[in-house]
Amino acid sequence: MPQTTPLARRSNPYIRLFRTPGARAFTLGNLVARLPMGMFGVSAVIMIAGARGSYALAGAVTATGLAATALAAPWTARLVDRHGQARIAVPATAVAVCGSLALLLCVHFGAPDWTLFAAYAATATTPNTGGMSRARWAHLHRDDPAALHTANSFEQAADELCFMLGPAAAALLCSALFPEAGTLVGAVLLMTGVLLFAAQRATEPPAAPRSPAAKSPLRSRGFASLLAVFLATGAVFGSLEVVTIAYADSLGHQSAAGGVLALQAAGSCVAGLLYGAVRPARGLPRRLVGCVGAMTVLMCLPLLAARACGSLLALAAALLCAGAATAPTMVTGMTLVQHLTPEGRLNEGMTLAVTAILGGIATGSAIGGRVIDQAGAEMGYLIPVCAAAVALVVSAAGSGRYAAPPRR
Repeated sequence: MPQTTPLARRSNPYIRLFRTPGARAFTLGNLVARLPMGMFGVSAVIMIAGARGSYALAGAVTATGLAATALAAPWTARLVDRHGQARIAVPATAVAVCGSLALLLCVHFGAPDWTLFAAYAATATTPNTGGMSRARWAHLHRDDPAALHTANSFEQAADELCFMLGPAAAALLCSALFPEAGTLVGAVLLMTGVLLFAAQRATEPPAAPRSPAAKSPLRSRGFASLLAVFLATGAVFGSLEVVTIAYADSLGHQSAAGGVLALQAAGSCVAGLLYGAVRPARGLPRRLVGCVGAMTVLMCLPLLAARACGSLLALAAALLCAGAATAPTMVTGMTLVQHLTPEGRLNEGMTLAVTAILGGIATGSAIGGRVIDQAGAEMGYLIPVCAAAVALVVSAAGSGRYAAPPRR
């Protein structure tokens, strides 16, 4: 078996990254905690629809949870910045896990419908585990932009991997064991992962008690424009998902929709890892415009495949290619968030970005569903193209605002 040379070890940015003391330990805990993020929604839909016979109720409950998360997440992140990750993340996760278990019990024992909404809304205190991990990397490599670029690329690839494996794991658990299994296993993994992550105190960023002079990330120059880019990018993700499910159903292969969407996530995951292995020459604002431009062009491929080929296989290939630009876009955007967010409010800044993405996903799903009903699934692929084009215009218009000197 060939041996890895010292030169190869030095030249591989990921090997260098995980040789950082404590990095592997907090990453392992964070990955365990992050996997359930892709499980809870699917598990809740299967569990509620199976017990109550209503997908409308299941969708309304999960939408309520998403709205509650959008409201609560920035406040949770603000507390994390102010008091430290371990002090806030563990009790916040415990409350969220209690909400998941309450939902499970309410469904199992036939509690009134309103209890499902209340229980799932309680899960909104779940901390942004990906944001906390990125905050640790930013603290550890605050003076090394190349290492931070690699770390952000790894984190985005991890996001894609978890959202690729999570739904599949949830569906398997709910069908092979019992309908509540996905929620139960997800809750156990979340609590275990956060406890493991929080136990790694040596790599935790120091708490930043709020001073009267500290300003909100929203008041930072260019931050609102960047959130608009994330909102439009979220609309790309949300519309792509609902349109692909509808298109597969129109071809009589609805059960294959999950696998086809997994290819898009796989393409994004691989692209994210490759992107992190190189050091881009251009500055962050120009890089963001370039990445969003590439995403706009590549999002035309699913539309062309659906219109010209009418084949699920051709669509799968198109989505695999289209995913190649989403991870670099997210990596560059999150790196800009780290540069623009005021000192001591990094978790809040990144959680605001995630909230914008969630809002975009909900908006894209709604618009995509309306277009499908009125013009068919094929034309629905126009929505991710238009959303990406909006993100391109906004990023190009705001590129001058992003050029402020980094805060670190």
